[in-house]
Amino acid sequence: MIDKLEKIVSFFEKMDNQEKINYLIDYSERFKEVPESIASKPYPKENKVEYCESGVYVWIVINPDRTPKFYFHIENPHGVSAMALCSILDEGLEEAKLNDILNLDTEIVYKIFGHNLSMGKNLGLIGIIQMIQRQVKQLTADS
Repeated sequence: MIDKLEKIVSFFEKMDNQEKINYLIDYSERFKEVPESIASKPYPKENKVEYCESGVYVWIVINPDRTPKFYFHIENPHGVSAMALCSILDEGLEEAKLNDILNLDTEIVYKIFGHNLSMGKNLGLIGIIQMIQRQVKQLTADS
């Protein structure tokens, strides 16, 4: 796994439920909306995460050093889980190699959130990771 993301995931795995909730809320409050310089409404359907109840959109920009920068939009202002995961991924994948992102295990959703979320919410959160991987795969195929 990617070092920075692995540290974050490991941190969550050591917490009890109440601590986890507090940190997830903290991460959700760090969520940054996609700037208009990257995307503006109406957002393209190809950037929308399937099965996500919160209406998440994902964009990727490759920095000159070939590291990714991810941007997100979440339609549901109460989508705390989606906001938290997007913030965690933004921070954890900051210096990642593109090939490492392709090998990212979606099990990190359960390691971060536990097994208490609904099936629909889990599918949406896993869908965010899969959307990131699809975009990385497309970018690496194009270059």
